[in-house]
Amino acid sequence: MRASDVNGTIDAVWRIESARLIAGLARLVGEVGLAEDLAQESLVAALEQWPDAGVPENPGGWLMGVGKHRAIDRLRRAEVHERKTRELGYEAERRGEAEAPDLAADVDDPFEDDLLRLVFTACHPVLSSDARVALTLRLLAGLTTAEIASAYLVSESTVAQRIVRAKRTLAEARVPFEVPSHDELPERLSSVLEAIYLIFNEGYAASAGDEFVRPELIEEALRLGRMLAALLPEEPEVHGLVALMELQASRLRARVGPGGEQVLLLDQDRSRWDWMLVGRGLDALRRAERRGGVLGPYTLQAAIAACHARARTAEDTDWERIVALYDALAALSGSPVVELNRAVAVGMAYGPQPALNLVDELAREPALDDYYLLPAVRGHLLEKLGRTEEARAELARAAELTQNSRQRRELLARSAELHSPNGSA
Repeated sequence: MRASDVNGTIDAVWRIESARLIAGLARLVGEVGLAEDLAQESLVAALEQWPDAGVPENPGGWLMGVGKHRAIDRLRRAEVHERKTRELGYEAERRGEAEAPDLAADVDDPFEDDLLRLVFTACHPVLSSDARVALTLRLLAGLTTAEIASAYLVSESTVAQRIVRAKRTLAEARVPFEVPSHDELPERLSSVLEAIYLIFNEGYAASAGDEFVRPELIEEALRLGRMLAALLPEEPEVHGLVALMELQASRLRARVGPGGEQVLLLDQDRSRWDWMLVGRGLDALRRAERRGGVLGPYTLQAAIAACHARARTAEDTDWERIVALYDALAALSGSPVVELNRAVAVGMAYGPQPALNLVDELAREPALDDYYLLPAVRGHLLEKLGRTEEARAELARAAELTQNSRQRRELLARSAELHSPNGSA
């Protein structure tokens, strides 16, 4: 096999196995930062040895084996060995026994929840949202610093600093590498779900740059969500988040036109939706709803997305049910952004004037001062009401606020297309 082919295989193996590798090593050494260093050493060893020796039959196992041996060496040499010895309850040295602890045997103990431990560590609430996203993409998705920087349109040094600070924060806070207790799980799980959905949202509606979508981030978020659903099958909001992402991702092919322009939901060719993803999303929603109890925010959003998925044409959409679901979501979240989305649904169900009244009330919300979708929605409603001059001004303001250059061009183009009743541009 050519060296280039071997390197491509190594890259693919790393994407698949890196999370398990880091999780297993972190369970042994107790520190995520050190575990990633050991995993990287395994990767370097593969890059050095596989081109000559060939790719092993079990490449993931080979990487884990190298990482374990290096971890054992470090544990035997460093202070962390003493700490780990105490944690494991070895009494041999205190009793004066000659036999040393069998660290190699300890490494091989099966822990099915290593990945789950890594998820909760990378998304610990002690970290900022940016840090959680960067660390999750690095440790659980296997993305390089350069790939994360490219996806978020920031410098590599910025991403590297976020990751370094995140590891330092976890170490200084002595965050244990463990699954939260039952009492802590709801709060901690919400942090995990938020991080995964932030990754998905940046892929689905890029906040900056010249593209509307970043499919690679959507794929990573879906993979992380599905993994979490397999690890926590009894948690309804995990299935709710997966359902929401599957249903939204199903529209991806129809969201962007042939020239790269954005195609709004009601204008999309629904035959281009991915109906396999729709089916998966509806199945996940049913799993969430079957768990009973009050529906959480992700499940409610998934139920809204399901209303669109079940409507084979835009005209078939049950907007009154969507308004009712937004009512429940708004009561749960108290979010002005949710209220803005509810206003859009009200406009579709009951007409533009009631919706504009709601949007005008939301204009007083400080949290929406720089949110480009507020003037964009207001401009659309004003256009429907024939108030074109006001609509043009709102669309131009929305263009000023967005950080996405393609969105800016389209909003300005739409503003320019509107003509006042007297015919002036």
